[in-house]
Parts: sequence; structure tokens; C-alpha cells
Amino acid sequence: MKTLTKEMQAAITPSMALELLKVGNKRFIDNLKLNRNLLQQANETSDGQHPFAVILSCIDSRTSAELIFDQGLGDVLSIRIAGNIINEDILGSMEFGCKVAGAKIIVVLGHTKCGAVKGACDHIEMGNLTALLTKIRPAVDDETLTTENRNSGNDEFVENVTIINVKRTIKAITERSPILKEMIENGTIGIVGGLHELATGNVTFYPQT
Repeated sequence: MKTLTKEMQAAITPSMALELLKVGNKRFIDNLKLNRNLLQQANETSDGQHPFAVILSCIDSRTSAELIFDQGLGDVLSIRIAGNIINEDILGSMEFGCKVAGAKIIVVLGHTKCGAVKGACDHIEMGNLTALLTKIRPAVDDETLTTENRNSGNDEFVENVTIINVKRTIKAITERSPILKEMIENGTIGIVGGLHELATGNVTFYPQT
């Protein structure tokens, strides 16, 4: 598998970038990962990187974006934080990734059985985690389908909140970053949400905004 060059990156459109991730996830699910010389890629990217995607995902140890999308060194910029929430630092990182490093798509990736989402559902308060979970709480409040057992013991409720949280994050990115909003509106980059099923490895993408 070739290491991405500036010319290769420039030829990738937002829709092509999404397809690269979908195909990579299919390889991961089928256990047909591409044969890569990672040491060679490390050498070839030592003077610069040309990633095609910025992926915001959870810190969960089972959700490494590089693995579940079968990508190599230099392919994706991976931002990981509990509950795939955003703040100024993450928005700044995304702006760097797209405006400076040239990535063509932003992916906000939630996952099933997310501990941060469960914590928000259960109104957990614990040290600095409390402030992080408050960023997920609006998604809990927005989930109106569930009338009983609105807690972490209800898997359907947790998944509903997870999906809402992903969509709220996408909306917040476009509202809070004029730079990214302009790039999305003029088609320079795309933005999409997804849900990673831990048990199967499958990622379901939601329609691009």
C-alpha cells in the first residue's frame, strides 16, 4: 500500500475519502487488512504528512480509528476523547487538519456501549469527568423516545443517545468553526457521523451534512 503523497491527497474528494473509509472498514470486518510496510511509511512521512481524513472518536481501547478503518501511517488524523465531544482545542485541531494538513473529510465516530455516554445517562459526577459528561447531557435530554429505564442499563436508550450525541457534535462543529463551515459549504471537505458496533467492528455512516 502506497504512502499518501501531496499529489495523491489533492486528487481525493470528500466522497472518495468516505469511500476509502468504508472500504477499509470492510477489510477490517473481513480480516483482510492490507499488507503495509509501516517502517517504510514512517520513513516516507518523516518530512511531511498528507492525511485524507480527520476522525474524532472515543478513547475507548476498542475503537482505534486506524485499525477499524485499516489505515496506515500518514493516512488519518486521529482525535480521541471520551464521548467524542468537542472543545476549542479539538476544533482547533480539526481546523489544522483540514485547512493546513489538507484532510478531505471529518468523521465524528461514536460507538456502542460507550462508557462516557452511559455515565451521562446515569448523571455520574466524579472529579473532572463531571465537566466532560455535561457536554453529553444535552443528547440525553434530546432523547425523547424512551419513557422508562432512561439509564445505562437500557442498551437501546444508550445507543439512541450515542447517535444523538454524534449528530449534535457535527452540528456544533459547523456552528463553532467558521473555517470548517466555509470549507464544508464550498465542498472542500465533507463531514459525516458514524456508529461503530463493538461486537462486529462494523461502522454505520449517517448521511453527510
